Amino acid sequence: MSSSLFIHRFGKTKSLTKRSTKKYLEEALYRRLFKDGVQIVRQNLNQFIKSRKKAYKWEVDHTLKILRNRKRYAPALKLSETMAERGMNKTVSDQAVHLDLIAKTRGITAAEAYFVNLPEQSKNHYTYGALLNHYCKELMTEKAESMFEKMKEWNLSLTSLHYNSILTLYEKTGQPERIPEIIRDMKTAEVKLDVFTYNIWMRAVAAMNDISEVERVIDEIKKDEQVSEDWTTYSNLASIYVNAGLTSKAEKALKELEKQNTYKNLSAFQHLITLYGKTGNLVEVYRVWRSLRLAFPKTANVSYLNMIQVLVKLNDLPGAEKCFREWVSGCSSYDIRIVNALIGGYAKAGFIEKAEELKELSRRRGAKPNAKTWEIFLNFYLENGDIETAVGCIDNAVSTGRANGEKWVPPATVVKKFMAHFEKGKDVDGAEGFVRILEKVEIMLVLESLIRVYAAAGKTSPVVRRRVKMENVELSDEGKALLETISI
Repeated sequence: MSSSLFIHRFGKTKSLTKRSTKKYLEEALYRRLFKDGVQIVRQNLNQFIKSRKKAYKWEVDHTLKILRNRKRYAPALKLSETMAERGMNKTVSDQAVHLDLIAKTRGITAAEAYFVNLPEQSKNHYTYGALLNHYCKELMTEKAESMFEKMKEWNLSLTSLHYNSILTLYEKTGQPERIPEIIRDMKTAEVKLDVFTYNIWMRAVAAMNDISEVERVIDEIKKDEQVSEDWTTYSNLASIYVNAGLTSKAEKALKELEKQNTYKNLSAFQHLITLYGKTGNLVEVYRVWRSLRLAFPKTANVSYLNMIQVLVKLNDLPGAEKCFREWVSGCSSYDIRIVNALIGGYAKAGFIEKAEELKELSRRRGAKPNAKTWEIFLNFYLENGDIETAVGCIDNAVSTGRANGEKWVPPATVVKKFMAHFEKGKDVDGAEGFVRILEKVEIMLVLESLIRVYAAAGKTSPVVRRRVKMENVELSDEGKALLETISI
């Protein structure tokens, strides 16, 4: 890259040619961090910190913005803390960003401590808003409402962002009836509604089964000259119509969505495919898929995943297979999510041999089965009465765990089905083996079911009573009576 690099920001031009390379980095900070790819950002950041070289504040701000957009919160917080330690002054807006990063990396309690220790002049709508946003994200209703009321009492400059946080909280906690009230408050306080606000409002009245009110909200958006309706508005509207069974209206909304997608947004294409799929319109699904492929010749894995899932739901298995082959021909590495989508299609159609073959083929190509893979096979074998194979699937899913490192735990309904089978078959050994698998993920609530299996088989065990006591399991009255029986 030329040494006469210029960076444009806020309408101004910054020259990097005159900076002293003894004191400052020889290139913009964000370029230094990302030049070797996203995977070693942390390593490059550590090198910058150790070098003790300086960076302009605008570079730090821009770098923090990029790191946050890419969800690299821990390196962003480290950079923010380092620059503060080096004496770089933080504006109140910077402090709000710092609070947000603390909440995302260290949790709400740490963010609250940071907020409390801020100077009083820094406690304004920026920092209050950042903490309010996290209260709402964590569904901490009482704290969120208390803080929001304080912000109103102290006449802080509230915007649609603050109101949207509260609206989202009520939507997620199943309180749609409270949302129209907040909208009225916004209008009374002369706070301008944005597209996000209108979308939440639409979904709220839809949740209350008031389609006519949904359409009134849409009319209001069209009349609001300060709001530009976008594709998300019509995606929400189409979804509402689909859920209400109004297919014709849904397809009209989808046509409007397409008109709004002038910038060829990938998410818009994917919503179109999903929603046309929900209307059962396979012709439109394929038409939009062709448009997506034209707009994005290098089609992303997530697009193939979405398309195959939709085709499977529409029972177009040949189409899903063709789409899968197209993906395989151009993919650089196997994505187990896409494999799972087709495996699910095969299992749904009863083609379990094909599903098993694809699983093994994918394993050879480097896409190892994950918990979701085993869950698909588990459901198939359980539904078809092959309990032994289903137990093996449970064992594999538990051993594999989830992709994010969390344990995979079978649903309670599935566990009950297994234990009912063992009880009916008086299969104590099978039940004991199953319980040993569940103990890997610390599921102890099956002991009462195990007692029932022993009782049904007419077998006794002095060990079960000790296990109940050690694991502090609360048994029902019937379970206690059966425990007495099998402990003799």
